[in-house]
Amino acid sequence: MAQIELENITRTFQLGEATVRALSSVSVAIDAGEYVAIMGPSGSGKSTMLNLLGLLDRPNDGHYRLEGRDVTTLSPDEQAAVRRNRIGFVFQSFHLVPRLSAAENVGLPLMLAGIPPDVRHKRVSEALEKVGLTSRANHRPDELSGGQRQRTAIARAIIMQPAMLLADEPTGNLDRHTGQEVIELLEALNTAGTTLIVVTHDPDMGRRAHRRLMMEDGILNDSHNKPFAKSAAGMP
Repeated sequence: MAQIELENITRTFQLGEATVRALSSVSVAIDAGEYVAIMGPSGSGKSTMLNLLGLLDRPNDGHYRLEGRDVTTLSPDEQAAVRRNRIGFVFQSFHLVPRLSAAENVGLPLMLAGIPPDVRHKRVSEALEKVGLTSRANHRPDELSGGQRQRTAIARAIIMQPAMLLADEPTGNLDRHTGQEVIELLEALNTAGTTLIVVTHDPDMGRRAHRRLMMEDGILNDSHNKPFAKSAAGMP
């Protein structure tokens, strides 16, 4: 069974008297462990697609099944619980809390989930070690480089051990060398079993994905998809 199944998903927005169709009858299945790049020109529906996958938005029509469960029928509180426990987010602009240290930023989801302090401290330490930021744990975002801030954001995104990681232009604010390091970190998480879905304009990042979903005018163009290839590590 696919981890993600979108069936005839449509999303429209009202701009004055005009109706804008951001997604038009999109259907696609994504298996657990895939690394998928969503690509296309600005305004093609990429970010709308990612928001729907992350349960940050609801479709006007269609069904979204996540791990076999139709999440389009869930209440806002039920969707929030799925979002908190099963989905991690990485954004282009980091979205770190300026007055908190890297460790405190990473630990925020655990604190909001009511995880005890001793367990929280252990898991934060493990997450920071995984992204190579143990030595910067007590530094605030303004004391970190762009790459270190994105690594902090990634550590925060994986702290709840999500099944799926959604990244929106994760290298957009980084220089090429630092962006390459961030891509390799995300790919290592994918190799370890996390489903990785990335919205990107970067053709190099698109080529590295197992599969590309090309968007244009809210329509998913399957003819541009790159067949999913198993990694050397034998990921499904």
